[in-house]
Amino acid sequence: MEIKWVDEAEKQWDNRADSWHSSSRAMWETGSRKEIIPFLKKYLPEGAALCDLGCGDGYASIKLAKMGHHVTGVDLSEQMLEKASTQAVGTSAQFIKADISQLPLAPNSFDAVLAINSLEWTESPFNVLLEIKRIVKKDGFACIAILGPTAMPRINSFRRLYGEKVICNTMMPWEFEKLAVENSFVKIAEMGVYKREAEKLPVENLPLELRQSLSFMWVFMFKIS
Repeated sequence: MEIKWVDEAEKQWDNRADSWHSSSRAMWETGSRKEIIPFLKKYLPEGAALCDLGCGDGYASIKLAKMGHHVTGVDLSEQMLEKASTQAVGTSAQFIKADISQLPLAPNSFDAVLAINSLEWTESPFNVLLEIKRIVKKDGFACIAILGPTAMPRINSFRRLYGEKVICNTMMPWEFEKLAVENSFVKIAEMGVYKREAEKLPVENLPLELRQSLSFMWVFMFKIS
């Protein structure tokens, strides 16, 4: 029986929902994602309409809604979305269940999108980029993060070497950057997130490809032309 990517991705994230939820606050407040919202906020107009693609339990969506933004979170996992909706009570954040490569959203309806480590979990990251271009207004922004080499994302995709269909589209930051730039995404800023050991190194003095090679996660800011 053939595995359907979307169904399997939903199943895997439903199974991870409790463990993810138990650590999401720490990730966004003090961990690997703590600099992402400040980085994003530099480019968001006040009261911006924002779509959080692969929102998980909604922690970032809710945080941004409390800052005055109009946030729509999108995720495949029913379990994740239940947690998001529960936490969002009293805020304007809203959540929908959908495949981020086929969004039930109107064209040109957002000022920006946020997609943190979610494109790796889609069968076609290229299609997600097309959807981002469709739903974001001209001159809007896309903040997209891809796991770097030191996050060892191939733990999720290793079994493909045995010919198994694996529900993880491992990409390196430079591969994703090339895909985005070739499809008219204009890179305007970027930042690396590093493990503690790499933070001790003078990474800021290294060429870009070496900084990306040492990263746990690479965060891009693109302008939609």
